[in-house]
Amino acid sequence: MAIPEGKHAWTATVGEKGQIVIPKQARDLFDIKPGDTLLLLGDEKRGIAIPNKGAFAELFYSAFEEEKGGEHK
Repeated sequence: MAIPEGKHAWTATVGEKGQIVIPKQARDLFDIKPGDTLLLLGDEKRGIAIPNKGAFAELFYSAFEEEKGGEHK
């Protein structure tokens, strides 16, 4: 089975304190640096997702975006 372009999979081991190490290839690909804050999303049926760093900013700005006419959503 061919892997679709732009799709990736990695494994991570959970340590005794519940911490995981994001594989170097993933950190490089998604420009994750020490000290970055990542958003974790969980769905009991589908699992855990770590969206791109920009997704948090987009969510924040869309929540506070003004509608036409100056009224808030």
